[in-house]
Amino acid sequence: MSKLILFNKPCGVLTQFTGEPGDRTLADFIDQPGFYAAGRLDKDSEGLLLLTNDGRLQQRISNPRHGKGKTYLAQVEGAISEQAIRQLRQGLQLKDGPTRPCEAAAIAEPALWERQPPIRFRKNIPTSWLELTLTEGRNRQVRRMTAAVGFPTLRLVRIAVDKWELGDLQPGQWLMVDS
Repeated sequence: MSKLILFNKPCGVLTQFTGEPGDRTLADFIDQPGFYAAGRLDKDSEGLLLLTNDGRLQQRISNPRHGKGKTYLAQVEGAISEQAIRQLRQGLQLKDGPTRPCEAAAIAEPALWERQPPIRFRKNIPTSWLELTLTEGRNRQVRRMTAAVGFPTLRLVRIAVDKWELGDLQPGQWLMVDS
Protein backbone atom coordinates (compact mmCIF):
# COMPACT_ATOMS: atom_id res chain seq x y z
CA MET A 1 0.00 0.00 0.00
CA SER A 2 1.22 3.49 -0.83
CA LYS A 3 2.26 5.56 2.16
CA LEU A 4 2.96 9.26 2.49
CA ILE A 5 5.05 11.10 5.02
CA LEU A 6 3.94 14.65 5.79
CA PHE A 7 7.06 16.45 7.02
CA ASN A 8 7.42 19.99 8.35
CA LYS A 9 10.79 20.87 6.81
CA PRO A 10 12.68 23.40 8.89
CA CYS A 11 14.56 26.30 7.31
CA GLY A 12 18.12 25.31 6.39
CA VAL A 13 17.36 21.66 5.60
CA LEU A 14 18.07 20.25 2.13
CA THR A 15 15.24 18.37 0.41
CA GLN A 16 17.39 15.25 -0.05
CA PHE A 17 18.83 12.50 2.13
CA THR A 18 22.51 13.23 1.44
CA GLY A 19 24.61 16.37 1.31
CA GLU A 20 28.01 17.82 1.95
CA PRO A 21 29.56 17.54 5.43
CA GLY A 22 27.74 19.97 7.73
CA ASP A 23 24.56 20.07 5.63
CA ARG A 24 21.27 19.30 7.37
CA THR A 25 19.27 16.82 5.26
CA LEU A 26 16.10 14.75 5.43
CA ALA A 27 18.19 11.92 6.93
CA ASP A 28 18.60 14.03 10.09
CA PHE A 29 14.84 13.73 10.67
CA ILE A 30 13.41 10.71 8.79
CA ASP A 31 14.67 7.14 9.03
CA GLN A 32 12.24 5.35 6.72
CA PRO A 33 13.90 3.41 3.88
CA GLY A 34 12.27 3.54 0.45
CA PHE A 35 10.72 7.03 0.82
CA TYR A 36 11.52 9.82 -1.60
CA ALA A 37 10.49 13.47 -1.76
CA ALA A 38 7.52 14.27 -4.01
CA GLY A 39 8.62 17.74 -5.03
CA ARG A 40 11.11 20.10 -3.46
CA LEU A 41 11.38 23.04 -1.11
CA ASP A 42 14.35 25.41 -1.21
CA LYS A 43 16.84 25.22 1.63
CA ASP A 44 15.58 28.63 2.87
CA SER A 45 11.90 27.63 2.68
CA GLU A 46 9.92 25.85 5.37
CA GLY A 47 6.81 23.77 5.74
CA LEU A 48 5.06 20.83 4.16
CA LEU A 49 7.16 18.37 2.22
CA LEU A 50 5.59 15.12 1.06
CA LEU A 51 7.59 11.91 0.80
CA THR A 52 6.25 8.66 -0.59
CA ASN A 53 7.26 5.05 -1.18
CA ASP A 54 5.27 4.95 -4.47
CA GLY A 55 6.98 6.26 -7.62
CA ARG A 56 3.69 6.73 -9.51
CA LEU A 57 2.22 8.74 -6.65
CA GLN A 58 5.42 10.78 -6.46
CA GLN A 59 4.99 11.65 -10.16
CA ARG A 60 1.28 12.56 -9.75
CA ILE A 61 2.10 14.90 -6.86
CA SER A 62 5.18 16.60 -8.26
CA ASN A 63 4.57 16.86 -12.03
CA PRO A 64 2.95 20.25 -12.86
CA ARG A 65 0.83 18.72 -15.64
CA HIS A 66 -1.34 17.14 -12.93
CA GLY A 67 -2.24 20.63 -11.62
CA LYS A 68 -1.89 19.86 -7.90
CA GLY A 69 -2.26 23.09 -5.94
CA LYS A 70 0.52 24.06 -3.57
CA THR A 71 -0.36 26.69 -0.96
CA TYR A 72 2.23 28.98 0.59
CA LEU A 73 2.36 31.72 3.19
CA ALA A 74 4.86 34.38 2.13
CA GLN A 75 6.12 37.21 4.28
CA VAL A 76 7.21 39.99 1.92
CA GLU A 77 9.12 43.21 2.36
CA GLY A 78 6.85 46.25 2.16
CA ALA A 79 3.12 46.88 2.44
CA ILE A 80 1.69 44.75 -0.41
CA SER A 81 -0.52 46.63 -2.86
CA GLU A 82 -3.75 45.52 -4.52
CA GLN A 83 -2.07 46.08 -7.89
CA ALA A 84 0.71 43.62 -6.98
CA ILE A 85 -1.86 41.05 -5.84
CA ARG A 86 -3.77 41.45 -9.14
CA GLN A 87 -0.54 40.93 -11.08
CA LEU A 88 0.21 37.75 -9.11
CA ARG A 89 -3.32 36.44 -9.74
CA GLN A 90 -3.12 37.09 -13.50
CA GLY A 91 0.28 35.47 -13.95
CA LEU A 92 3.60 37.13 -14.65
CA GLN A 93 6.32 37.04 -17.24
CA LEU A 94 9.48 35.65 -15.64
CA LYS A 95 12.83 35.01 -17.34
CA ASP A 96 11.85 31.38 -17.95
CA GLY A 97 8.42 32.26 -19.39
CA PRO A 98 4.94 33.20 -18.20
CA THR A 99 3.53 31.83 -14.97
CA ARG A 100 0.06 30.38 -14.74
CA PRO A 101 -2.54 32.49 -12.96
CA CYS A 102 -2.61 31.70 -9.25
CA GLU A 103 -4.67 32.43 -6.19
CA ALA A 104 -3.22 35.30 -4.14
CA ALA A 105 -4.54 37.26 -1.18
CA ALA A 106 -3.15 39.52 1.52
CA ILE A 107 -3.67 37.98 4.97
CA ALA A 108 -3.10 38.93 8.60
CA GLU A 109 0.15 37.70 10.14
CA PRO A 110 -0.34 33.95 10.69
CA ALA A 111 0.39 32.16 13.95
CA LEU A 112 3.62 30.35 13.05
CA TRP A 113 6.63 29.05 14.95
CA GLU A 114 9.71 31.25 15.24
CA ARG A 115 11.98 30.76 12.26
CA GLN A 116 15.55 29.68 12.91
CA PRO A 117 17.46 31.68 11.90
CA PRO A 118 15.08 34.65 12.18
CA ILE A 119 14.43 36.80 9.11
CA ARG A 120 16.25 40.10 8.90
CA PHE A 121 14.37 42.87 10.66
CA ARG A 122 14.34 46.48 9.46
CA LYS A 123 12.65 48.95 11.79
CA ASN A 124 11.62 51.39 9.03
CA ILE A 125 10.39 48.85 6.44
CA PRO A 126 7.04 47.12 7.06
CA THR A 127 6.30 43.55 6.04
CA SER A 128 3.11 41.93 4.72
CA TRP A 129 1.83 38.37 4.49
CA LEU A 130 0.31 36.71 1.43
CA GLU A 131 -1.35 33.36 0.85
CA LEU A 132 -0.59 32.01 -2.62
CA THR A 133 -1.74 28.80 -4.32
CA LEU A 134 0.18 27.75 -7.42
CA THR A 135 -0.40 24.79 -9.75
CA GLU A 136 3.15 24.73 -11.07
CA GLY A 137 6.43 24.45 -9.24
CA ARG A 138 9.34 26.14 -10.92
CA ASN A 139 12.60 26.71 -9.12
CA ARG A 140 12.13 29.46 -6.47
CA GLN A 141 8.92 30.49 -8.23
CA VAL A 142 7.11 32.23 -5.37
CA ARG A 143 10.24 34.19 -4.49
CA ARG A 144 10.73 35.24 -8.11
CA MET A 145 7.06 36.20 -8.51
CA THR A 146 6.90 38.40 -5.42
CA ALA A 147 10.19 40.07 -6.38
CA ALA A 148 8.84 40.71 -9.90
CA VAL A 149 5.95 42.74 -8.45
CA GLY A 150 8.29 44.69 -6.14
CA PHE A 151 7.84 42.81 -2.86
CA PRO A 152 10.76 40.43 -2.13
CA THR A 153 9.97 37.33 -0.07
CA LEU A 154 11.54 37.26 3.39
CA ARG A 155 9.96 34.03 4.66
CA LEU A 156 8.21 31.25 2.76
CA VAL A 157 6.16 28.46 4.38
CA ARG A 158 4.28 25.81 2.38
CA ILE A 159 1.12 24.83 4.24
CA ALA A 160 -0.61 22.48 1.76
CA VAL A 161 -0.06 20.29 -1.29
CA ASP A 162 -3.32 19.26 -2.95
CA LYS A 163 -5.46 17.69 -0.20
CA TRP A 164 -2.60 17.24 2.30
CA GLU A 165 -2.10 19.98 4.90
CA LEU A 166 0.66 20.83 7.36
CA GLY A 167 -1.78 21.01 10.25
CA ASP A 168 -0.17 21.15 13.70
CA LEU A 169 3.16 19.57 12.72
CA GLN A 170 6.03 21.54 14.20
CA PRO A 171 9.38 22.00 12.40
CA GLY A 172 11.19 18.66 12.18
CA GLN A 173 8.06 16.60 12.95
CA TRP A 174 6.52 14.14 10.50
CA LEU A 175 3.45 11.96 10.23
CA MET A 176 2.92 8.83 8.10
CA VAL A 177 -0.48 8.45 6.42
CA ASP A 178 -2.10 6.22 3.80
CA SER A 179 -2.14 7.95 0.43
